[in-house]
Amino acid sequence: MKDSCHVAFFPFTAYGHMIPMAHMAVLFASRGVQTTIITTRETAPRFTELIGKTINYDHLITLHIIEFKAAEACLPLGLENSDKPVPSQPITNVFDVISMLQEPFEQFILQARPNCIVADMFYPWTTKIAAKYNIPRIVFNVNGFFPLCVFEAMRVYDPARDVSSDSEPFIVPHLPHKIMLTKKQLARFEEVKIKGFVEVLIQASEAEVTSYGVVMNSFYELEPEYALHYREVIKRKAWHIGPVSLFRKNIEDKLERGRESGIDEHECLKWLDSKGCDAVVYISFGTMVTVTSSQLYEIAMGLEACDKNFIWVIKKDEEKSFPEGFEARMKAKGKGLIIKGWAPQVLILDHESVGGFVTHCGWNSVLEGVSGGVGMVAWPVMAEQFFNAKLVTDVFGIGVPIGDVEWSATSRCEGVKGETIANAVARLMGAEEGQEMRRRARVLKDKAKTAIEEGGSSYSDLTAFINEIKALSELS
Repeated sequence: MKDSCHVAFFPFTAYGHMIPMAHMAVLFASRGVQTTIITTRETAPRFTELIGKTINYDHLITLHIIEFKAAEACLPLGLENSDKPVPSQPITNVFDVISMLQEPFEQFILQARPNCIVADMFYPWTTKIAAKYNIPRIVFNVNGFFPLCVFEAMRVYDPARDVSSDSEPFIVPHLPHKIMLTKKQLARFEEVKIKGFVEVLIQASEAEVTSYGVVMNSFYELEPEYALHYREVIKRKAWHIGPVSLFRKNIEDKLERGRESGIDEHECLKWLDSKGCDAVVYISFGTMVTVTSSQLYEIAMGLEACDKNFIWVIKKDEEKSFPEGFEARMKAKGKGLIIKGWAPQVLILDHESVGGFVTHCGWNSVLEGVSGGVGMVAWPVMAEQFFNAKLVTDVFGIGVPIGDVEWSATSRCEGVKGETIANAVARLMGAEEGQEMRRRARVLKDKAKTAIEEGGSSYSDLTAFINEIKALSELS
């Protein structure tokens, strides 16, 4: 038996996957667990930055760099740029590249023999390798319990098969809440132009069933009915240990997210401090979504029309399509702060002057919005985001739907008029409806903070997980 518990983390190298797993590794290290993050040479500096502030635990966190053949030729098209929007690059070989990681990964496992492997959902083959060496493989799924429960209900019951049109609503059966969707909100993964993508999704689903369990960046009080449903109805072993971002509490930790910020944090905080409580709406669509030129214009017109204070994050390559004169007008009025590039999102959402968040409803963003206690305009674009939007609006009651938008196979955000945006933001930031949404959001914020503290639900689940892994290693 080993004297200490050793957990190996194997993240997918898109930022939405890397950041929570890096936070997770720090969290495990804070509990005395020896952790190794398995990564590539090109990605290692990002993890060094993400864990760089953890001086109290750095002796418990190791980066293991794996080398693999043909990497230099393939990585620029795939893994190392996987946070870029799908249409902007020919990443047709990304899952071919992923398969090349199998041999060096197995070599590491053979040599290090960790007590447990926490591997991203996009590495389904790690389940078989883990079984070969009698090591439990835990799936890190970047979603929460709710979207996984909806996915499973859709797979088993196929409630959309009998609807007459893409716009006809149907009920997703056998869930704790009445959840209604339309066909246009469902994923059409077969239209995604990435070689092997659908096959990997199928393999990931199968590997989740045969893995030892799933670890969730969520907390019980956020989605209790769905934590129970996933465990007791779907019959999957799972632990909720989040929100992992809350473990990093000071300003430096909130700012440090693996990339250089597009704004000085002091400038950002000074601007926020100049505004009143709940006076600012924050707009961001994450790293994967592409906002079209026409949609950038409509967002700008909507923000100007509703006359609310805002922070808007745009990608650097979107700046050339920005409406002429808009930024200057908003700056002159003191209404808007536009961040070009990477934004300190956790820091912004946690500021008392921010009362609303216009979001694409990626799970990390939803969780960070909840942890900040803000209401949301739910504007889903792709992946599981339409399910998360339903959670925000219909289950939590802390959000406003943007309207009739359609799932995008190309991750493009488009088709919403400025008037619709202005109305949604006005509802969210309003005195009555918006205030009630913010009240509910702050209840969830308090529960999130309690969950990660000693004795909280996530703290206790992590303790149970570590103890179970240790017990398994004693038996092997």
